[in-house]
Amino acid sequence: MRRYATIVKHDLTMLVEAGMLERHEIEVLLTLCEELHFGRTADRLRISTARVSQTVAKLERRLGVPLFDRSSRRVAATPAGRDLYAELRPAWDRISAAVEHTVATGRGRGGTLEVAFVEAATGQLLTRAAELFRERLPDCAVRIREAQPAQVIPWLREGEIDIALGALPVHDPDITAGPVLVTEARILAVPVNHRLAQRRSVTLADIPAATVLTGTGTTGELLTSVGAGKGVLPIGAHARRYHARPDVAYVPLRDAAPVQWVLLWRKGNDSARIRGFVSAAEAAAQPG
Repeated sequence: MRRYATIVKHDLTMLVEAGMLERHEIEVLLTLCEELHFGRTADRLRISTARVSQTVAKLERRLGVPLFDRSSRRVAATPAGRDLYAELRPAWDRISAAVEHTVATGRGRGGTLEVAFVEAATGQLLTRAAELFRERLPDCAVRIREAQPAQVIPWLREGEIDIALGALPVHDPDITAGPVLVTEARILAVPVNHRLAQRRSVTLADIPAATVLTGTGTTGELLTSVGAGKGVLPIGAHARRYHARPDVAYVPLRDAAPVQWVLLWRKGNDSARIRGFVSAAEAAAQPG
């Protein structure tokens, strides 16, 4: 019988590669080996008992070796059937898992979600959102990375990242902005010896436009320029906590619009993963 098992394994490989073995035939074979009962096999696969019997008979004729011994009282796998099951079960499990993973990814529920942030404070919010997201969609991994403000839109457009936490307004027609997650007051970062540093508050009219820093770079780099006396920087109030520096003073801007933080993603990329992460971020942003 070992000779038959070897023949069966060889023939099975050829049959599978040639597309001559159907999915339902493999499922019937594996299930009957586990149940050793035609009725229970039919129930598990939601087909008729006659269909199970016909499928097994067809396989045995094709392979040229009996796979089961059956009588009115019992069903037992032959040595060839047991060997075939042992060879086929792990491979079929891997194939099934691969197919399920591919389908899930195609539907936007699997794979890896690439997320970017531009501020330390928003990075913490994204970390909490990622924890909630993984509880809801455990098949999808999350990778969080820091970006410079000027990198966010190009990265989204080019597919470098899937979603990012950025500030409004966003004028790019190819980018979708989600609901506002965090709103904070705007303050002005000035050199500690600046004429406005001791003011209790300032207005936009108090700030010469020529002195406002507009270059690219991280928040830390821009604040280093502020501390060096190269200009001033309107920024969210979180800077007091996350960017406290001896060379920079923060003064409230009483007539400036607040900073609104939202999730951004590429239009047309409204997948289950994106929707799931937006929902998780909204929950993470709730107080308490």
